[in-house]
Amino acid sequence: MSAGPDSTHVSSLGKGDGLHQQVIASFPLCDVTEADLTQNPQFCKLLATLSQHVDPTGLTFPLKKELEKTEQKLQSQRRHWLHSESLHKGLQEMIQDHCIQKQHATFYETMEKCLLVAQCVRQLDPSSAANQDQPSVLGLNPQQILELMPSEKNVQRMKHGLLRELEKHLKKKCLSLLAYYQPEWESESEGLKNSKLSHLSAQLDIGKRRAESLKDTCRENSVLLQRQTQLYLSELIKCIQLLQSLILDHKLRIQTDLDRKKLDYFEGKCDLVLQKIKTEMVGIQLDTYTVDSISAHRKIREKLESALKACQVEKHSVELKLASFDILGKEFEALAKEYCRLRQEIDVNNWALKSSPSAKDK
Repeated sequence: MSAGPDSTHVSSLGKGDGLHQQVIASFPLCDVTEADLTQNPQFCKLLATLSQHVDPTGLTFPLKKELEKTEQKLQSQRRHWLHSESLHKGLQEMIQDHCIQKQHATFYETMEKCLLVAQCVRQLDPSSAANQDQPSVLGLNPQQILELMPSEKNVQRMKHGLLRELEKHLKKKCLSLLAYYQPEWESESEGLKNSKLSHLSAQLDIGKRRAESLKDTCRENSVLLQRQTQLYLSELIKCIQLLQSLILDHKLRIQTDLDRKKLDYFEGKCDLVLQKIKTEMVGIQLDTYTVDSISAHRKIREKLESALKACQVEKHSVELKLASFDILGKEFEALAKEYCRLRQEIDVNNWALKSSPSAKDK
């Protein structure tokens, strides 16, 4: 049943993207995006309905009116306080100027005493103290302080000339402010300066509003700069990560080509070293084997080959004899061994006979 008024409010704002834009515009301080409103349509409707009852800052309209009234009252009290405070400061400045110039004028002395007495009376006033039972300073009361006021005649004379002197002092301050605010007017006539003073307040208000506007713009630019800096840093981190991945892929791809080139280089270097070794070996052979040594080695080789052939023939004949002996069996093997033993004994006896002294004499 309650959906009817809500739907009326929503339809009055708009539909779709238009509704989203109006909701976002109605709550500029709320960090909500169109994607959030699209994903949460009920929340979007709630904000659309709520925008009919609150201002962009989030205050309800009755509360905003009360706040405006309170601010107006506060501004009024502030203006009243600033008025009194500026007058008090102006009087103090006049007294300070009088003390610096060392002028013994009854007017300034009377005004100084009146200000001191008024300040002391305000300090001793029990109505301004938070604790009513608090003892007074040095046991004094306001009536005792009022007795220190200058004579009534001097006070009346001071009051009579106070406005004129205060006006001179304030005008002097305004002229100094005008000279600071617009130095080009310092050399102008008194009439032009007075005319310019009448517009000084409006110009100061314009300058103040401009300064506040620039301050707000600076604050917004600072926030925007921070957001852009964060966005820039995040994008920079993504770029660095992408660059690192590209470097890694490129390095892995190049590493294969580099390894192949290194392998080809080492293979070529090994071939060069082998060729150099062969060249050194050939050089050593050329230095070692001259023409004469080669012919001598060739003759030696021929003799050794002929001797080898003779040995092979003899070996062949011996193998034939051994084959014929194998046919005779094991009995002949025993006789052959006995023959070999007797042959060895005969050789030993012959060697002994040849080695004996009698044989040498013969």
